[in-house]
Amino acid sequence: MLAIYGTSGLMYRGPIEELRRVLPTLRSARLRPLAVEVDRPDFADSGFRVPPRAGGDAQGGAPAPALPRTAAVAMQAYGDVQHPPVTRHPLERVQDVMTRDVVTVQEQLPVAEGWRLLAERDVGQAPVLDGAGRLIGLLTRAELLSPEHLPRPQDSALVWRAFLAQPLSSIMVTPVPAVTPETPLRRLALALLATGLPGLPVVDDGEALIGFVSRSDILKAVVHDPPLDLWAG
Repeated sequence: MLAIYGTSGLMYRGPIEELRRVLPTLRSARLRPLAVEVDRPDFADSGFRVPPRAGGDAQGGAPAPALPRTAAVAMQAYGDVQHPPVTRHPLERVQDVMTRDVVTVQEQLPVAEGWRLLAERDVGQAPVLDGAGRLIGLLTRAELLSPEHLPRPQDSALVWRAFLAQPLSSIMVTPVPAVTPETPLRRLALALLATGLPGLPVVDDGEALIGFVSRSDILKAVVHDPPLDLWAG
């Protein structure tokens, strides 16, 4: 399920597959398609190997003496108690990879403050909320650096000062799609490719912002265990 929010509130709710048809009707010039080629390396042949221990330690000394079986069993049991096994499951949905500690900005904040907040929190984007705390847009570094918004290098300091003083609502991406925690990751990937956005807000059934999921979150899931399962279902 996908929802799209703008300054007037909820504008669309429906299947992600309808995104390409719905976006043009919302007349937002800032939602641009992005062509992406994905290279999937085969890590099985990447050369990462742990060499077997050949009868001695790293300095070529004698092999360490084997522990008695009873002592080895006791140590294994102690280790199991100290480090219980973690239940693993495939990562299939947005809730498995999303960031729950969301950095947000208010629409009336000046551009300079938006820049500062993104830099301080080391993020590339932040959902924009109105005075009532409702999602209305997305602030991204790409929009902050867009030639469409930036003054020209030869412009006076007054022009640059005026740019930095304008509210974030003047340069944010809006309307902005949002997904639910139960959205399959494969459909999320389709939405990111269709919009060209670096990530999407996550909302609950009551339209409250509860998280954010970015391309970086998906990439982190790809390289961690348990494996990312994009192709199930």
